[in-house]
Amino acid sequence: MVQDMLKSGRLEGKPEIKNKYMSIAKSETDHLFALTNKILTISKLENHKLEMNKTEVELTPIIEKLTEKFKAKAQKPVNFIIKLQAKTAYADNDYLGEVISNLIDNAIKYSKESVEINITTEESERYTILKVRDNGLGISEADQKIIFQKYERAAAAKRSRRNGASGFGLGLNFVDQVIKAHEGRIFVNSTEGEFTEFTIYLPLETPSDKHNL
Repeated sequence: MVQDMLKSGRLEGKPEIKNKYMSIAKSETDHLFALTNKILTISKLENHKLEMNKTEVELTPIIEKLTEKFKAKAQKPVNFIIKLQAKTAYADNDYLGEVISNLIDNAIKYSKESVEINITTEESERYTILKVRDNGLGISEADQKIIFQKYERAAAAKRSRRNGASGFGLGLNFVDQVIKAHEGRIFVNSTEGEFTEFTIYLPLETPSDKHNL
């Protein structure tokens, strides 16, 4: 265990190695904290005990912050192509950021050696439409039908053997639950070995919404 190595004192006098182990320990702690929060959030969403604080949010700052973060932390080259025709969405700023973060994270995990991620937005009469598309390993038609289920990672299990990615399969269920809490919809379209595209429909703020605020 990383913590045992740090406690043992064997790394004293080896600052570079010690700093590396401390960084790993922090990463593991942050991951566990995020996972715990995700489980609690899903539970509250399923029981209708978590309300979204929806406002008119600016999409550019959210997406720019996330793309910079993932470029810095990714272990492989990542190229983002951003085209935002719709500049705002009626959503909870924090939870929408988490949704986009989960989709980007999946795109990088289940990808080839070089990653290209397209993030686009547009607006229809009723929705802000946000799409996240990658050039990764893709998802089979059978797995697309169950990908949003809790703990379901049939497709990911097969991918894990190829690229070492792992997890509890909570990410896409979290995304699905949050979008439903926004009274929106999410769809996946994918071809194995070519691409995966997630499309999110977020309802626009209506006059009745404004009246109720």
